[in-house]
Amino acid sequence: MKKWLIPVGIIIVFIAIIAFWSIGIKNSALQYSQAVNKEWGNVQTAYQRRNDLIGNLVNTVKGAADFEKSTLTAVIEARAKATSVTVDPSNVTPEQLKEFNQAQSGVSSSLSRLLVSVEQYPTLKANENFLKLQDELASTENQILTARTRFNESVQGYNGYILKIPNNWFLSEYKEKPYFEASTGADKPVEVKF
Repeated sequence: MKKWLIPVGIIIVFIAIIAFWSIGIKNSALQYSQAVNKEWGNVQTAYQRRNDLIGNLVNTVKGAADFEKSTLTAVIEARAKATSVTVDPSNVTPEQLKEFNQAQSGVSSSLSRLLVSVEQYPTLKANENFLKLQDELASTENQILTARTRFNESVQGYNGYILKIPNNWFLSEYKEKPYFEASTGADKPVEVKF
């Protein structure tokens, strides 16, 4: 009777080891997934800060200059479009990320046109509030870059973890996440006309 207990005990121990190992793999995948979600939240926070600053910048420019209405309208419309695009980090697709990136590129483009146009207004350039907002926007753009970089680093860690063998044997419910990519044409220099 004791002879069959030893093989059964070995099998039970082996099954327990495999079960705890797979639980550890799934728990680690969950941590990586949560890190990606957190970093995406940081990206959205940085963009939200920029959108908030744009509202203040537009109001300062409106109040300080007889300004080109079309430029201000373009900034306001781009900001509205950018805030309407949402991405769920747990189910992010390359298409969603591309749409989000295009909307944010529209904000960057219209904001650049606004700042270039401001050069024609010496009183606005000397306005203390405007200068402070301009510095805040530059700082925010750096925060956006940092947030996107950290997001891509967390996606790299997540994708590397879920795709390697033997982890992928236990993680079929986890899907590869896309990286945040530069918008089309970002590799070309910006043409500034006065």
